[in-house]
Amino acid sequence: MSGSRTGRTGGPAAPAEADAHRWWALVVIALAQLMVVLDATIVNIALPSAQRDLDMSDANRQWVITAYTLAFGGLLLLGGRVADLVGRKRTFVIGLIGFAAASAIGGAATTSAMLFGARALQGVFAAVLAPSALSLLTTTFTDPRERGKAFGIYGALAGSGSAIGFIVGGVLTEYLNWRWCLYVNIPIAVVAVIGAFALLHDRPGHADARLDVPGVVLGCGGLVALVYGFSEAQPRGWTDPLVLALFGLAVVLLAAFVWWQTRAPTPLLPLHVIRERNRAGCFLTMMLAVIGMFGLFLFMTYYLQVILGYSPVRTGLAFLPLTAAIVVGSTQISARLLPHVGPRMLMVPGMLLASGGMVILTRMTVHSEYVAEILPALLLMGLGMGLTFMPVFSTATAGVAPKDSGVTSATVNTSQQVGGSIGTALLNTIAT
Repeated sequence: MSGSRTGRTGGPAAPAEADAHRWWALVVIALAQLMVVLDATIVNIALPSAQRDLDMSDANRQWVITAYTLAFGGLLLLGGRVADLVGRKRTFVIGLIGFAAASAIGGAATTSAMLFGARALQGVFAAVLAPSALSLLTTTFTDPRERGKAFGIYGALAGSGSAIGFIVGGVLTEYLNWRWCLYVNIPIAVVAVIGAFALLHDRPGHADARLDVPGVVLGCGGLVALVYGFSEAQPRGWTDPLVLALFGLAVVLLAAFVWWQTRAPTPLLPLHVIRERNRAGCFLTMMLAVIGMFGLFLFMTYYLQVILGYSPVRTGLAFLPLTAAIVVGSTQISARLLPHVGPRMLMVPGMLLASGGMVILTRMTVHSEYVAEILPALLLMGLGMGLTFMPVFSTATAGVAPKDSGVTSATVNTSQQVGGSIGTALLNTIAT
């Protein structure tokens, strides 16, 4: 049951040098993961300023977010499989360099179209970077106890990175300008690239294997249609012909994708990856958790800034307790207990705690006080997310053959992206 109990994937042992530097390698991987997760929310804080500066219309404003999520969510499976084919370290470095270059273009944008293009390019390279980072972590840490610690740190960043994005975005927007919400990725990427060359080791890719082109077209096309459908559901309405057509197209393409994967000689996503019950449960849990998390972040940002009148910096700082609770839940509780109790005994209480925090928030009014009513809910939700994310990442990637670790990691990230798209669409629909 426990991911940490089945974490060893077999194959030759890692080189001694890799073992000696594995914790520093974790720092490099964590930096890359933090950069990708930060970008999901940091731009939200900068969006009003960017809209004014670039004379962006309200109708087009959403494309700053949509361009990124479409490229990221739609290309993750391809990015994960490419990492398996050509090598995870190589795609990790390519993803970092490309993401930094796209961030520089976005920060220097002089038109809205230039910013949209840069955000789409960020999404493309994030789709290469994110699964490479997680699969490198999976193949670097195979000892059960070390795996628990490593995934505890990774899970803490995955869960709290969005909240950290609000803090960093608020500070940069208020004291510098919105462009620094994109430029900030450049020094992070530079440090990570240097660290990757010095510290990361990886088995060679499987370049002799062929890429499943029909699978890429069907799978990535279906995911793009699904994510785009959710992004258009709020402004157009759930019954709009375009939205219904996108959802219909997504169903057809994804159904055809599954059918093709049973027949493809080298499938993009080997179905045994998702047929294993524990792993499939982790994918579903991740998607459900992120639906609530993204909805929460959007709602709380609006509530704190518009209803309570908080500044961007104060809004970001208001999320600090949530971030701290996620870190505690992931690194101090889940990482310690997972080798002994298994994932279910952590994920179920974690989801219940997070749900309890959300129930508390349903009692908020326009006169609610932060310390008395909002803070307890944030602490409960943070602790619940920390208990949930760490075992999800560890269990979902445990026991996977090295040749499939990239696409498995991509499937975890895809669950996050689809969940985030659903959560955003549902929150915007309910709140408007």
